[in-house]
Amino acid sequence: MGILGFLLLGLIAGAIAKAILPGRQGGGWVVTLVLGVVGAILGGWIGSLIFGGGLGEFFDLRTWLLAILGAVIVLAIYGAVAGRRSRV
Repeated sequence: MGILGFLLLGLIAGAIAKAILPGRQGGGWVVTLVLGVVGAILGGWIGSLIFGGGLGEFFDLRTWLLAILGAVIVLAIYGAVAGRRSRV
């Protein structure tokens, strides 16, 4: 998968992760893109540990599920850190 495909995957995975998790997450499309790309990297790493294979082709279902799972994890961590910071 090329860099543009990976960025598109990250943007869409980050948007889906924001739709899955309840609550108000700040940030615009740039934060969503970064969140999704970091989530896709994390999901690929988790997939390589568990299944022996990380991210594959752009249109592979496993790639999308791993990227979304990673983005949900990153968004939960981001929400906990940003929420704690705004209360101080």
